[in-house]
Amino acid sequence: MQLMNCSTPNRNSPLMRDLRRPSISRTSLLIQAVMALFIIAYPFAVWLGVAHFGISVLAPVLCAVFLLRLMTLRATSGHLLWVTKYSALIGLLLAATSTLLNQTHLLLYYPVVVNLLLLLVFMASLCSEVPVVERLARLRHGELPPAALIYTRRVTQIWCVFFLFNGGIALYTCLKGDMALWAFYNGGLSYVLIGTLMGGEWIVRKCILRV
Repeated sequence: MQLMNCSTPNRNSPLMRDLRRPSISRTSLLIQAVMALFIIAYPFAVWLGVAHFGISVLAPVLCAVFLLRLMTLRATSGHLLWVTKYSALIGLLLAATSTLLNQTHLLLYYPVVVNLLLLLVFMASLCSEVPVVERLARLRHGELPPAALIYTRRVTQIWCVFFLFNGGIALYTCLKGDMALWAFYNGGLSYVLIGTLMGGEWIVRKCILRV
């Protein structure tokens, strides 16, 4: 009896590529979301990691996390991509150096680096025709009236002051050498201050300026 010729589908065919693309996209988004959550929880992850596992285990794990973060950035875009890319690269360097030197204190400077990078980006945008906040506003509203242009530039200036202040306090907690204080401020109070500033700006924009 002659057997039927059932050939296997070509994995490189356009149809198979289209079938695989949604799952790859979802996987990439999931990885990016997990990486973002880990970066947000970085201070408490370092605090708990040093206390329970030690730098010899924590630092290599952080190297893997920042490396994965860099690898998944190719699928992202946005005006703050530069900050995300270089903060991940510097985080990788800090973790790798901590692994080689078996030192914990280098890991504490990552929040300082992030604030410094954000400060540089926001300050540099003030020297251009379109500040960062205006760029973000245009993504949602398109063209903006002259009053809104002045307002977005002022908000960008306020964020510059905040990043300078926040980065200065983060540096103080690094130099203080108190891990609990460092984790409390950089992993908790700092985010409260960011949320307060964002909420206050929203109230001014919606309830006072009505824009």
